[in-house]
Amino acid sequence: MAVAATPGFAATTGGAVAEAEAPAPTTTTPAPAIHLSPIVAKSQKLAYKGPIYEKTATGEVVPYVAAAASAPATQVVSATGGAPVSTATPASTAANLTEVTETVATPRPQLLVPGSLARYVNGFAAAPMNAPAPVQQVIWTANEIIGLPYVYGGGHGSFNSSGYDCSGTVSFALHGGSFLKTPMDSSEFMRWGSHGAGRWIAVFGNAGHAYMDVAGLRLDTSAADDPSDQQGPRWRPLRSNNGGYTVRHPLGL
Repeated sequence: MAVAATPGFAATTGGAVAEAEAPAPTTTTPAPAIHLSPIVAKSQKLAYKGPIYEKTATGEVVPYVAAAASAPATQVVSATGGAPVSTATPASTAANLTEVTETVATPRPQLLVPGSLARYVNGFAAAPMNAPAPVQQVIWTANEIIGLPYVYGGGHGSFNSSGYDCSGTVSFALHGGSFLKTPMDSSEFMRWGSHGAGRWIAVFGNAGHAYMDVAGLRLDTSAADDPSDQQGPRWRPLRSNNGGYTVRHPLGL
């Protein structure tokens, strides 16, 4: 006659225990949320009415006071092809000299806003205070060429140019944040950096075009999804989707 083993007897003889004690409840601490800047938006509005600050040359952060509007950049003529030494009005050249036009980037105030999103301020971008320094520098560098014309190939032979194309614009801004040493074309951006969108920067590239989102604003030469319908390097609203592009980002950002 078979007799069912008791829990104690089974344990001592190697049999199965009929019932096991329930495991003690465990408590886990949720992982902190990772900041991710938006790369799409339903609205095309860029209005911002919050506080704006400026980082001075000494590193002090003070309230921003808007100055009189100025041209985006000054074109300077160098008859010898050398680097211009001032931002004077373009001068005429002698008949036997070849005119070489270069652009001197106009210094812009280094605008800052509270939080983790870049904001649109009178055509320029104010960097978020919570962003890492290289991200802020990308934004401030891009501001130097805002409003220049679209020029095919502009910004590729040199970072300094009288105008910029799409990938030249992205290259110029990333160079300012020390992410690039030489300009790249749109196809090269498809293999640059790390896969996918980053926490702060997302670069979109395909065989024919490139643009990037930085802390919630889009830097692009195309007026797609932009009510302003203006060409050339500008800060623009995020697109409603980024289909058809390979997405890359700087390692760690």
